[in-house]
Amino acid sequence: MVDTARNFGGSMPEYYDSIMGPAQFEPFGADLVRRLPPDPGGDVLEIACGSGRVTRRLRERLEPKIRLVASDISSAMLDYAGRKVAGDIEWREADACKLPFAHASFGAAVCAFGLMFVPDKAGAIGEARRVLREGGVFLFNVWDGLEQNPHGAAAAKVLEGLYPGDPEMKFGSLPYLFNDQRQIRQLLEAAGFREMRSEPVRIACSCPSARLYATGQLRGTPRGALLEQRGALLDDVIGKVAAELAQVGGAEPFNFTAQALLVEARAG
Repeated sequence: MVDTARNFGGSMPEYYDSIMGPAQFEPFGADLVRRLPPDPGGDVLEIACGSGRVTRRLRERLEPKIRLVASDISSAMLDYAGRKVAGDIEWREADACKLPFAHASFGAAVCAFGLMFVPDKAGAIGEARRVLREGGVFLFNVWDGLEQNPHGAAAAKVLEGLYPGDPEMKFGSLPYLFNDQRQIRQLLEAAGFREMRSEPVRIACSCPSARLYATGQLRGTPRGALLEQRGALLDDVIGKVAAELAQVGGAEPFNFTAQALLVEARAG
């Protein structure tokens, strides 16, 4: 089984950041960061910082006196982000379910499109609460369902069609499965959060071509490793995904609308 959180080595970070970054993570990252005050009342922890796109925006948003710690479970992603993102940032390798920080040490925790991949979501939310001060804010987003994200549905359709019944091929759908607002509220309440609110965020996105976007989806994530383990010719699968994407938003450019769920809660 490929570890979808840790296995971002080799050329994955570059494909992920250079293609998926401007196409979708940049606009959603901007929406997330603007909701955080420049001085949230303490240090800020970013969980699952990935290639550092949200990290950069956080550093620009926060007052210089605010300490920013950017963490990720993938050392390859951290190395990539550390080389690319400048500024006063503390980079830390950390499992979201075992954060190496003291109780009540942060005024805010931010996580962009990371919680969907954590197997123990209750554990990760509990850890976010543990490291937050009383009244500290936990701000995160997750993808809404596949019915609201045709760009994700296209890849999932191809992968699951090529390998029907293969549980690992469900990775195409995985990012779009953690968005039940009732479930999220229950997990937050159980961890000790209050003043919870959530809202859908819908943003128009674009990529120069459907094939380039499909390349990012497969070469920029562990999906490609899963396919190559099965002997698939990755370029052929990219072509199939690109054809599905073109039906959604055109071949060149590829335009699509994506929807996320934005969640904000206070440590009670």
